[in-house]
Amino acid sequence: MLYPLRRLIVLALATSLVAPAPLALAQTRPPKPAKPTAPSPVLAGDPPAGQGRCNEEDAGLSRMGRDLSALETTSDDPRAALQSLIETTLARSKAVGAMRLMTEAARSDLDQTRAMRLPTTTLSISANATDNVINGINAGRGGQYGASLSTSMPVWDFGRIAKLTEWRKELAEVALQGQRSAEEQLSLSVVTLALDRSRYVLQGQVYTQYVRKMACLVDALEIITRADRGRASELVQAQKSLQQADLSLEQTMSALRQTEVRMRRLVGDQLPPSIGMTPSLSVLPDLAQMETDILLGADVAQAEAQARSQRSLAESVIAGQKPSISISGNAIRQAGVSKATEYAGGVTVTIPILPPGAQAEANAAVQRYRATVLQRDEAVEAKRYRLLEMNEVGLSTLDRAHRIVEILRNSDRVRASTLQQWQQLGRRSLFDVMAAEGDYYSMRVAHVNAMFDAQQIVALIWSMGRGVSTPLR
Repeated sequence: MLYPLRRLIVLALATSLVAPAPLALAQTRPPKPAKPTAPSPVLAGDPPAGQGRCNEEDAGLSRMGRDLSALETTSDDPRAALQSLIETTLARSKAVGAMRLMTEAARSDLDQTRAMRLPTTTLSISANATDNVINGINAGRGGQYGASLSTSMPVWDFGRIAKLTEWRKELAEVALQGQRSAEEQLSLSVVTLALDRSRYVLQGQVYTQYVRKMACLVDALEIITRADRGRASELVQAQKSLQQADLSLEQTMSALRQTEVRMRRLVGDQLPPSIGMTPSLSVLPDLAQMETDILLGADVAQAEAQARSQRSLAESVIAGQKPSISISGNAIRQAGVSKATEYAGGVTVTIPILPPGAQAEANAAVQRYRATVLQRDEAVEAKRYRLLEMNEVGLSTLDRAHRIVEILRNSDRVRASTLQQWQQLGRRSLFDVMAAEGDYYSMRVAHVNAMFDAQQIVALIWSMGRGVSTPLR
């Protein structure tokens, strides 16, 4: 007698177990950049509100006490949103501000070194009380006043000042490229955090649907159990599945909150809405082009400038050990007890005869230059192999995303068949139905992870070349 009632309830429950259609393969292949807005692929098959027993207004979630406002996303262009985050981060970063000040200080050092070619003028003024006694005879007592005006200018120094100027110029370039490198690292960090935030938002939406399905199933089984106590084990299993789904949702929300805390550290307390999938970040860049762009990276340019600066410094040290010529002039005027006027001018030639340690100093400068050249080559080689590694990881991750789409299709077929066999033929138990549901939603989460793993890899590859901001623009 219970069978008709149970069958009626099961048939009524059927619509609540119908899950969204699996992802289409085309949705894992991002559209052209001309169409920047891309729907969330894991949610594209959601049933409309009001269809079936479970929809966005279902009481199953409200009874869990969830605030799902953090799972909202914006429909704006993801590229523009990421670029805005980068600009905000760079504008408020104290680390970038410090690097800018260091760059300005390096430019001031360059100006100071260039000024070494100009004449140097010094004025000295003295006032003394004197009491001169010569052979017991007072030769004069009173005040003695003097003024001395000296000027000098280097004329020829074997290029020492020129090489020092080049050294300072390259150090200014090192500071500028260091600023670029710091900005790029910060840009990559905020893009990675933004993608992680979107990852957890989409995961939360998937787990929200899973919780909703399990909540509806628990509601229906509570009705069935009141009529048939033999179904109590199914109710317990459904409640367990609901608790597990709720736990997964809570862990995802916690990870989302942690990510938002780290983002606030970079962009401020007012976070913009989460972005959706970013099509331009879902396609691996051309490997040959990226190998060329490696040489345009800020860290490689900084290493190159560092090597050039050490070369100029070594050449200036060697030039400083050779003769130099300068011109000088003096004008001296004394007044007071004794009066005198003196004018002098001429050429000064400085010839180092036996400077101790000069050869060791030159050798040290040359060895430092050679060391920076090897460091530059090592940095380029390391980035090249890192690029090859990341490209292979990206290809594997995108392939995993495509394969998961096929698995999702089959998982959806299994869900439909399992549900049909359970409600019509009695060949499957409710445990099989819940297992099929759990497998399907876990694969949807795996697809979200695969897509965002690929996007973060693409952002990392971009950062190895001209930077993240350039392709986004």
